[in-house]
Amino acid sequence: MLDHEAQEERLGLVQVYTGDGKGKTTASLGLAFRAAGSDMRTYIGQFLKHHPYGERESVKRLAPLVTIEQFGLDGWVHASGVTPEQKEAAAKGLVAVRQALMSGEYDIVVADEINVAVAFGLLTEDQVLDLIECKPVGVELVLTGRKASEAIIERADLVTEMREIKHPYQKGIQARRGVEF
Repeated sequence: MLDHEAQEERLGLVQVYTGDGKGKTTASLGLAFRAAGSDMRTYIGQFLKHHPYGERESVKRLAPLVTIEQFGLDGWVHASGVTPEQKEAAAKGLVAVRQALMSGEYDIVVADEINVAVAFGLLTEDQVLDLIECKPVGVELVLTGRKASEAIIERADLVTEMREIKHPYQKGIQARRGVEF
């Protein structure tokens, strides 16, 4: 954590990584990796994810500078069949992200796949806008996932849209450990 004077100098912006292309989570992890090199602390709350993704193991090596928690359940979330258990898991994730954001322990807080959680109805857009509004000065908030709403995009300071031009799955190549997960 940066000392109080250095933290006061930081703006703490809101970043959104969205779009249908690959790289949203990867970009947020790259930010955490870069921040760790400056002794900054990052919290990453992953919505919809519960699998042993490679980043979970890598982050263990960056502890205590980077912390990651997952708030998904086994299996995929389908927009047409959201379960009460999936909504409850997302609600727990939102509480954890808010606590991390307000704790004073972290310089950067990442809500990974939160845009998809909103698009699928696990969380509401208003809940995410409220999260943005309560963000303390000096803390960077990163929201990732496809389908970021117009209101979230409007409120953000930086928005990057990943656009797919070409992807190996178009040739039948499945997701690869260490590259896609």
